[in-house]
Order: sequence, then structure tokens, then C-alpha cells
Amino acid sequence: QDAFVAFHVDKVLVSKYLRSLQIGELAADQPSMEPTKNKMLVKDFRELRAAVEKMGLLEPNQLFFFLLLAHILLLDIAAWLILLHFGTSLVPFIVSLVVLTISQVQAAWLQHDFGHLSVFRKTKWNHLLQKFVMCHLIGASAKWWTLLHSRHHAKPNCVQKDPDVDMHPFLFTLGKKLSVELGIKKKKYMPYNHQHKYFFVTLPPLLFPIYFQCHTFYIAYTKRYWVDLAWMMTFYIKFFFIYGSLLEIKSLLAYYFIFRMLESSWFVWVSQMNHIPMDIYYDNNLDWVSTQLKATCNVEQSLFNDWFTGHLNFQIEHHLFPTMPRHNYWKVAPLVRSLCAKHGIEYQCKPLLVAFADIV
Repeated sequence: QDAFVAFHVDKVLVSKYLRSLQIGELAADQPSMEPTKNKMLVKDFRELRAAVEKMGLLEPNQLFFFLLLAHILLLDIAAWLILLHFGTSLVPFIVSLVVLTISQVQAAWLQHDFGHLSVFRKTKWNHLLQKFVMCHLIGASAKWWTLLHSRHHAKPNCVQKDPDVDMHPFLFTLGKKLSVELGIKKKKYMPYNHQHKYFFVTLPPLLFPIYFQCHTFYIAYTKRYWVDLAWMMTFYIKFFFIYGSLLEIKSLLAYYFIFRMLESSWFVWVSQMNHIPMDIYYDNNLDWVSTQLKATCNVEQSLFNDWFTGHLNFQIEHHLFPTMPRHNYWKVAPLVRSLCAKHGIEYQCKPLLVAFADIV
């Protein structure tokens, strides 16, 4: 199936795990998909994927990813050197915070590449580098991220299946249809008529330092991700050792909490601009392509937008081809746009600030 093909690089290896689940073959006269799925769209997409593979668009440029990692490490070191050389007064304190925040967010985009197996053809190398970036450089569990993010990709914007919309309906009510449904049922956990106001002071600044900080450790511990926990501890030991030698305890804690808030704000605005304004729904058992297109939109390309969003401005292409190296999204985008035009499907592409405004 299309989801299986989209997720896995070494299909021969992972196919072995499916053999125990096989219960038989369909008879020749039986349909291969449910009537809820768009058969012609699926056929055309599979032809597109075959063309993409022949064009070599699933092959990574490892120099590109090496340079990304290099600039992350340089910024990480620079943040500390600024405080060491210029002291801990207000201006170098703020400059150091900004530099470390940039390093952390860019590291989050890079671990996303490793997590999708899009940097190396060998799965084990992607997992190893993801642990280095996610656990050691950021301080979060790589397996925790994979657990949540794979579910998101399988059913984006699907209530009760996509963990990224778990905030509905408790903190926020998402999507027009589901908001109306809650109104009819008279369910109200928060003052939703003001959610566009309290969004600014809740989700963007607090997702990382409050929720993710606790959740990543909780999942890693309860699921016994001991290797991840060991890697994660190296981040905290390094951070509190090198910055603790320069800052007093109150300043150190303030430094940590502020850079997590800045990192969180950057991440939330970028990650939500492609999904939250789109249709949020219950599972309708649509085909892979329709499921992804219904829940994603793009942001216009520019050198800044590509860097600032980690190429997640090409969210449509990323969701259709999750293992594709990000430097090739722009090459496949015209082909995807043509596929959408052929089948009368809207291909949304917005300016960056418009995409941010659409969240609100």
C-alpha cells in the first residue's frame, strides 16, 4: 500500500515483518481498494512516484546535510563563546540566547530529516545521527519523536489518530466542523470564543518548556528507551557544566527557560501553519494521497523560507514523499501541482506571513 511504500527505505527488510500477518490473497475479481478511495488518483500517484524514483529525487546529497550539521554545531559553540568572551551582561546574554535558539531549531529540522530516513540509505545511520542531534544536541528522545510523528504522518489532522491535534477540544477547538459539533453538544472546556487571543501566550511559548519537556522524559521512561535517556542526559550534563561555569543558578535557569520558549515559539508557528488552517476531521478512510492533500498546504519558496522552516514550506511534497531529501522538494513540486490540477484538487501555496495569520 502507498503508506507502506512512502515510509520505508529498505522495503525488503521491513516486508519480512509483515509475513506473519498475511492471511491470503485477494481473488482476481475482487476490488483492491474500498469505494471511499479515489482509484484514478491513486493510479496516477503511483505512476508519479515511479517517475520520481527514476529521476533520482529520493537520493540524498549528503554534503547538503553535512553543511547543515556544521552550521548547527558552529552556532552551538558560538552561543557559549559569546558569554565566555563578552561576559554575562544583558547584551551578550540576549545575543547568546538568540544564537543558541537558532542552533536548536535548525537541529530540530535536521533530526526530522534523519527521523524520516532521508539522509542515508542505511536505516541504522539515520537512527544513529538522529540520536546524536535529537538526544545530545536538543535533549529530547528520538524514539519519542518517531512514535508521535509517524502517527501524525499516517493520519494528519485526524482527530483521535493524529497526536498533533490532541489539543482539541481541551485547550483549543480546531476546525469549523468539529467546533460546530462541540457547540451543538454544548461542550466547553475553555472560553473558545477567545482562543485566538490566548493562543499567543499558551501554545507557542510553552509547548517545549512545559509539555514536551515532561512528555519526552515520561515516554522515554515508561517505554524503557534507556539508550535515548542516556543520550539525553549528556545534553543536560554538557549544558549545566559549560553554562553553569559562566552563569549563576538563577541566570542559568532563566537562560534555559527563555531559549526553550523562543525555540518553542519558532517551532509552533512553522509546524502549525501547514496543518491547523486545513480541514480537521474524523477518519473517512480516504486514500493516501487524498488524506495528505486534505490536511496540508505549502508556503512560498525563498532562500529564507527554506532555511527558516527547514523546507517544511513544502509540506505537501513532504507528506506525499516523507523519505525524500528536503533539497529535492522544489524539483517534485511542479509534478505534484500538475497531479492536483488534473484531479481538480486545490494545491494551496501561501506567503509566509499569510500562513501565520491563517493559524490565528
